[in-house]
Amino acid sequence: MSRIGQLPIPLPSGVQVTQSEGVLTVKGPKGTLSRSLPAAIAIKVEDGMVLCERPSNSKEHRSLHGLTRTLVNNMVIGVTKGYEKKLHVQGVGYRAELQGKNLNLQVGFAHPVLVEPMEGIEFEVGMDTNTRMPFVVAKGIDKEVLGQQAANIRRIKPPEPYKGKGIRYSDEVIRRKAGKSGKATK
Repeated sequence: MSRIGQLPIPLPSGVQVTQSEGVLTVKGPKGTLSRSLPAAIAIKVEDGMVLCERPSNSKEHRSLHGLTRTLVNNMVIGVTKGYEKKLHVQGVGYRAELQGKNLNLQVGFAHPVLVEPMEGIEFEVGMDTNTRMPFVVAKGIDKEVLGQQAANIRRIKPPEPYKGKGIRYSDEVIRRKAGKSGKATK
């Protein structure tokens, strides 16, 4: 029995859920999201709650049950609160700045790297007061697109294990290596 799939999704005020021809549309104060969901899982809106029901107890239906419920929940949270990912840019001389809607990164290459936002994504740039490290905040209502945009930014200059230089998620922990220790023993 899917514990995740059984949970009802509460609908905040101002959120509308409609379904037509296998496409679920969630409309809220921050925008509208649409997604095609598996046809096997039935989605019902009752008493301000969204319920996902599966037709049988087969392995395929059980796995789709929890997935569908999580996708719908992410859509509801996205149109009400939105999502954000924070990335730190660490390194001497590394900078991040906005040029219009685009993100301009200077991360140790001979040229600056210009990142265009995907549809529905906005960038914010700031400086951490404690560590004097620039950071980039990507915001959006679609969790999947936001995660892909953050991964694309991180891929430009992944953090290296010796000094930790590069672009990393704010909650990411980089395992550090010792470096050359052969000379120290002689």
